[in-house]
Amino acid sequence: MGPGESTPRAVLACGEIRTCLLPARQSLDIRAAAQLLALRADERVLLSERPVLYARSPDTLTGVDCPLPSANGARIRAVGTVTAHAALTEGRVLQTSAHFRVPATGPDQRRPWGDYLVRPGVVEPLGKPSHEAVAQGVLGGGRNGDLDVGLIADGLLTRLLRHPLLDQRPPFRSRPTRLRWVAFPANPGGGPSIERFTLAEDELRTVRLRVPEGTLGADLAALCDDLALHDWLLTTVVRMLDGLRLGTGAAEDATAVVRALRPAVDHLLHLWMPRARVARELAPLWDPLEERPGFTRQWQALVQRIRDQLTLHAIPAPHREVEPASSPPAVLPGE
Repeated sequence: MGPGESTPRAVLACGEIRTCLLPARQSLDIRAAAQLLALRADERVLLSERPVLYARSPDTLTGVDCPLPSANGARIRAVGTVTAHAALTEGRVLQTSAHFRVPATGPDQRRPWGDYLVRPGVVEPLGKPSHEAVAQGVLGGGRNGDLDVGLIADGLLTRLLRHPLLDQRPPFRSRPTRLRWVAFPANPGGGPSIERFTLAEDELRTVRLRVPEGTLGADLAALCDDLALHDWLLTTVVRMLDGLRLGTGAAEDATAVVRALRPAVDHLLHLWMPRARVARELAPLWDPLEERPGFTRQWQALVQRIRDQLTLHAIPAPHREVEPASSPPAVLPGE
């Protein structure tokens, strides 16, 4: 970027998020969370204790020079940097996120690296790609050799999971999820909207968004982190309930139910706070998820079911007192 040039206007933002249970028997306190997420020596970890304990790492940059994913088979070379960060909620749920923005057009030839470093999170195409094809390519996973933000998020997650603070003894079994997202600027006069939210196989979710033009950066990444966190909570609690033998009345089954559901109460149920860290301009994006499929309604139903089961199994089973069997009258000597 030469003198006097401004950062080109982004017309597409893309990213991917990994969400998982922190592999540690005890949740991390605020100091340990800061130690875990200290990815850079020159920037502090962002810490917050309201409404729940939350820690966010400084951003890291990964330089890329490779083709953009594209559903139409085009091989558009792009150069720039991908922004990544990690976040820990209540010392228990770990997320890593990588994302980038794409301007409408790029130069005909590659610039020096210094020009890209002053625009963190911008990946500039050499030419004019079809942004719709790029968005579809990102959501579809791309081809071998294409820019893959999922690999960057996964690499950061692997790095954090090896931290010596973690004893690799999670309090319960769970699976990680992946949320892959793309966003375009909203139409003139239109507000933010979710065009599509899908649940795919292999724990993959995909989201397509329309957002105000000025929110294609950090605010949008924070919103997608929030969506991924609450989707993971729902998915994990649903799996806790799946496969339980409910209603049999057997003592061993009751013990198994309590043992399986207790971790939800100890570690997860208090984490449901949609929009707690979402920018005001993007908060309305939660509304369609609350209407259909109804994230919070489903969560509340799951929470009530868990509490009902724990209450039911905490009540001793009713029992009958057995009367002693009648015996013939004793015969005294001489009678």
